[in-house]
Amino acid sequence: MTLLAINWGSVGSVMLVIAIVLLIVMGVLYYFGRKMSKQQAEQQPMIDANTQNVSLLIIDKKKMSIKEAVAAGLPKQVQDQTPVYLKFSKLPVVKAKIGPQFMTLMADPAVFDQLPLHKECKVAVAGIYIRKILSVRGGSIPKATEKKGFMAGLREKVQGKN
Repeated sequence: MTLLAINWGSVGSVMLVIAIVLLIVMGVLYYFGRKMSKQQAEQQPMIDANTQNVSLLIIDKKKMSIKEAVAAGLPKQVQDQTPVYLKFSKLPVVKAKIGPQFMTLMADPAVFDQLPLHKECKVAVAGIYIRKILSVRGGSIPKATEKKGFMAGLREKVQGKN
């Protein structure tokens, strides 16, 4: 007497369909990834040509959604030109004083972690995008904090209790 009868033919066909769907999805992702990589490679020389060295005072920095960042002072064009898949991501936004003017800028995620608050910095800026820190007045460029993985955090907790 069997309570659970499995038709292995139907299970195999379902697994085959799932495998085919996964292969199609991976192919599509590969195609779009290559396409976006080419676009980025084409845009990089233009960004390099438009980079300027600017001295600015960092007033505030935080990660905001695109709508909040536009409300805080980024141009409306940023929201309009953002692809659909990035609409809900958070941007590293920096409020800074450049000369007599207060501006809202976006920063590279690696640079965002290093920017010191309430200090004057010399940075490389391309449009409204902070690309890298060149120097910090009254000190050295702070090191970016290394983020630990989930397993490393667990190991530290276990070792700390012993």
